[in-house]
Amino acid sequence: MDQPAIFDRNLRRRRRDRAAARFAEHDFLVEHIAEELAERLAMVTRDFDRALILGCHDGRIAGRFAAAGRRIVSADPGFAFARASGGVQCDEDRLPFADASFDLVVSVGTLDSVNDLPGALALVRRVLRSDGLFLGGFVGAGSLGWLKGATLAADSATSGGAVPRIHPQVDVRAAGDLLSRAGFALQVADGERLDVGYGDPIRLVHDLRGMAATNILSRRARTAPGRAWLTELFAQFQAKAGPDGRLRESFDLVYLSGWAPSPDQPKPAKRGSATASLADALRPKD
Repeated sequence: MDQPAIFDRNLRRRRRDRAAARFAEHDFLVEHIAEELAERLAMVTRDFDRALILGCHDGRIAGRFAAAGRRIVSADPGFAFARASGGVQCDEDRLPFADASFDLVVSVGTLDSVNDLPGALALVRRVLRSDGLFLGGFVGAGSLGWLKGATLAADSATSGGAVPRIHPQVDVRAAGDLLSRAGFALQVADGERLDVGYGDPIRLVHDLRGMAATNILSRRARTAPGRAWLTELFAQFQAKAGPDGRLRESFDLVYLSGWAPSPDQPKPAKRGSATASLADALRPKD
C-alpha cells in the first residue's frame, strides 16, 4: 500500500522550480551540507566509478564530487534543477534507476521532505552495487526552534489554534535506525548545529523560500497569513532578539553514511568471542 502523503509532491516540484532562478542567493545551507559530505568522501580510500547525486540543485553540487574517471548522474525532485544539471527529474522514493547501477550515492539536502523516507533509503540501497557507499545530509529535528514557537504563537493569537506550517523532522537516532532497516552495513548517523543570525523574520522566510524549504505539507494552511498574524510574528521576534536587534535561528543537520553489504567488509565479532575480560581491563593496576 502507498505511504500516507505527508508532503504534496506536485507542490514540492513547483517550489523547487520557483527557487531555481535565484537559488545561489540562498544556498548557504545546501552548500554547507555538500561541503561536509565531500570532505567525508575524501577520507574514503577507494575509487568510485559511477556516482548518483540526489538533490543536484542548480548543477554546482556535482562538481564537489567529481574525480578522474568518475561518471556522475544528477537527479532532483524539481524539473528546473534537473534540467540545469543535465539530469533526471524524480522523487527519491520513486527512483527510476536499475538495481546495482552505482557504487556511490550522495543525497544533498532533500531527504527531509520525502513522503516515504524508509522506502527512499531502501531504493538507494538497491541502486548501489555491492560495497557501494551512501552519503546523505539534510535538515533534521531541532531545527527552526524559534520559527516553530513564533508561528504557533501567531496562529494562537489570530486563529485560536495551531495551523500546520512546519514539517515533521527526523532526529539522528531515528535516521540511524532507518539506515539499518534499509539494509545498510557499517551505518553511521551524526549531526551538527548551525546558528544563523537574522535582523528580521521576513529575511528568514525569504531564505527558506529561496532554498525551496517552505511549507509543502499536504494538510497545510491554504490562505496567506494576514496583517495581524505578521504583526504578532514581528512581536515574537522583538521579544527574542538580542541587544544588536538580531535573532539566531538554528538548523540541526543530520548526516548519514552506510555501505551496501559485501562479503569483504569487516564484520563485528560474534557475541561471547572475546578473549579478555572487561572486568580485568578496568581493574586498577598495582
